[in-house]
Amino acid sequence: MSKGLEIKKVILQGFNSFRHLKHVHAHILRLSLCQDNYLLNMILRYSFDFSDTNYTRLLFRQIKQPNIFLWNTMIRGLVSNDCFDDAVEFYSLMRSEGFLPNNFTFPFVLKACARLLDLQLGVKIHTLVVKAGFDYDLFVKTSLVCLYAKCGFLEDAHKVFDDIPEKNVVSWTAIISGYIGVGKSKEAIDMFRRLLETNLVPDSFTVVRVLSACTQLGDINCGEWIHKWIMEMGMVRNVFVATSLVDMYAKCGNMEKARGVFDGMPEKDIVTWGAMIQGYALNELPREAIDLFLQMQRKNVKPDCYTVVGVLSVCTRLGALELGEWASGLVDRNEFLCNPVVGTALIDLYAKCGNMARAWEVFKGMKEKDRVVWNAIISGLAMNGYVKISFGLFGQVEKIGIKPDGNTFIGLLCGCTHAGLVDEGRQYFNSMDRVFSLTPTVEHYGCMVDLLGRAGLLDEAHQMIRNMPMEANAIVWGALLGACRIHRDTQLAELVLKQLIELEPWNSGNYVLLSNIYSTNLKWDEAAKIRLNMIEKGIQKPPGCSWIEVDGIVHEFFVGDKFHPLSEKIYAKLDELTKKMKVAGYIPTTDYVLFDIEEEENEHFLGCHSGKLAIAFGLISTPHKGCE
Repeated sequence: MSKGLEIKKVILQGFNSFRHLKHVHAHILRLSLCQDNYLLNMILRYSFDFSDTNYTRLLFRQIKQPNIFLWNTMIRGLVSNDCFDDAVEFYSLMRSEGFLPNNFTFPFVLKACARLLDLQLGVKIHTLVVKAGFDYDLFVKTSLVCLYAKCGFLEDAHKVFDDIPEKNVVSWTAIISGYIGVGKSKEAIDMFRRLLETNLVPDSFTVVRVLSACTQLGDINCGEWIHKWIMEMGMVRNVFVATSLVDMYAKCGNMEKARGVFDGMPEKDIVTWGAMIQGYALNELPREAIDLFLQMQRKNVKPDCYTVVGVLSVCTRLGALELGEWASGLVDRNEFLCNPVVGTALIDLYAKCGNMARAWEVFKGMKEKDRVVWNAIISGLAMNGYVKISFGLFGQVEKIGIKPDGNTFIGLLCGCTHAGLVDEGRQYFNSMDRVFSLTPTVEHYGCMVDLLGRAGLLDEAHQMIRNMPMEANAIVWGALLGACRIHRDTQLAELVLKQLIELEPWNSGNYVLLSNIYSTNLKWDEAAKIRLNMIEKGIQKPPGCSWIEVDGIVHEFFVGDKFHPLSEKIYAKLDELTKKMKVAGYIPTTDYVLFDIEEEENEHFLGCHSGKLAIAFGLISTPHKGCE
């Protein structure tokens, strides 16, 4: 057997390490086979598997007469390792050496152009494709579809797509992905329907892409139709497809169906668990999210940083700082400090749980501070009363060249609201358009209405709503309602609540408050009509709910709750506190609690408020921290 055949046999067996590959390469050099293009091509291909592109470049430069196969291997390997600029550079070198690309060259260099959004070079290559006679090659044409679609030229992408005589699943997926990439989800789904009519069977990647289109649209009916097709095709056992179904149902608000798919999966990876936990967090089901996370821990599934982000957002909502700190400890601390998304979630947790010292510590330790990280610390400082410091950080953001966005100003305006800084709030709001070329959104108007309303400028706040360039949503009207309650303006509150009932006909709280106002103003007929309207529409007021974290466990309480095992002690502590408060001169406010019940009943229900039950439980559970 010749030396070359021996080396070939060794190479075909593969390499167990990069060091092993270099050892074989050294053997080739010792045997004076350093210009054997066939053997070198095999070494090049395997070396890219170890992601050391510097070694492959060095190896290639030592080849005196590389052929088209070696050039193609280099371009393909660089693209596979996301070195798109380098791939284009090698393509240019290949052309300067007089080599004509072939049907193996074009798909990879076109992919590099697509990822770099280099349409100009892509068009030149398209011209060469036609000249070289490869314009009917399926893989080359599909790569052209991807190029035009990725660069946002859907019309051109469609022309190339329609020109493909025998389309395969990859071609269809390319055009579907193109539509999704520019936000045309409905068109993407229509193309998927056309694909099914061709009797081609989409692969898992195509299905995952079209489910993402349903998610973007929020079209659960279309998602259910695709789910049915997936079941018929037996693809539901595919972990990637099933995870996409979980994600689609969760983001469309149907957690029952998301859980059904999740529970039916024979195999779940960390992405699946994360999608379900994030879904519960997104749909404001914090207890379910935490229960599932704890279940994941019991199954010894190691969380990734994005799953922990979902848990941290839930802990932030619950104010469960101890649980959040425990969850964050399951991920390497460096991931928090190097990953802006994860670091931001931890800053947000500490800030919203009132521990700004720890939030600041995380912020200072962040290796990379992008705009989102700066926004988190600015908002956190503002909401915790450090408004002047947040203003100072905003000045730093400008100095280091980070352009503030809408979220930056929401944090600043909220800070102004909590501190009652009306003039500063007006200044920041006006600077959005005049200085930073940012158009205020409905959220910014809501902040301003809240700021003005809390300061007692109800007429100005109401006028701002009237002058808004867009329709005010329930949040904006709700801010004005809050101001009406603070300043006892029942006349304006009546008008606001009518608007809120139109916007949120399902929200029982608006009906109850309007009925309260009518009753307070002795408008008994109007109050009765509101109650009757609620009954006719089947609207019921959900019980109030509060959470408290004790020793890392989140406890949930409802108004008048007596289901907790320590209920007797909780109510005893509550009675003790109530008596002490009355001795101190406290008189409970019952103006807006319930309607159509007697005053002493109002006062009784105030005493059983879910928040008070939670506080009483906290006091009896932490006697060393309790207040006497």
